[in-house]
Amino acid sequence: MDTALTRVIDAIAFAAHAHRLQKRKDAEGTPYINHPVELVRILAVEARVQDTDVLCAAALHDYLEDCCGGEGQPTLEEGRRMLEHRFGASVRLLVEAVTDDKSLPKAERKRLQVEHAAHIPEGARLIKLADKIANLRDIATSPPADWPLYRRRDYFDWAGQLVDRLRGTHAALEAVFDQAFAARPV
Repeated sequence: MDTALTRVIDAIAFAAHAHRLQKRKDAEGTPYINHPVELVRILAVEARVQDTDVLCAAALHDYLEDCCGGEGQPTLEEGRRMLEHRFGASVRLLVEAVTDDKSLPKAERKRLQVEHAAHIPEGARLIKLADKIANLRDIATSPPADWPLYRRRDYFDWAGQLVDRLRGTHAALEAVFDQAFAARPV
């Protein structure tokens, strides 16, 4: 039986395997999978999002960007096919909508995220909101070990610009973002 819960658990398990060797940039080297799981938790628990495709895509949101196209990894096209085969076209499309083009310089990727934010599908906007909430919380409590104060502030400011383009998507999630933003380093 293909229930919503089994699909979300399968997406988390798939992401856990794909990200198994990756660590976050904090001083503790937290396992990377904690981040996608946190997005699912923010959406399901804090925002009461029940759309299974959105929850699956939240678990998988960094798969194409971080687990495909590198040495020893599936190609981007193979990754897209795997996502669609296992989770369906709508999940693949949501993941693609939140995936950066890693061939571009970081500043350009960030600029494009802000520019395109208002034009991505609603489910992708929810994932972006949850991603920024999770990142701000992490940066406030356990920032990347090599990020000086100005870089943490810059990230908060950029995230604020991005979320300003997403406003009107989900009032409760936007309020959670505003609470996370209030922890901006001074």
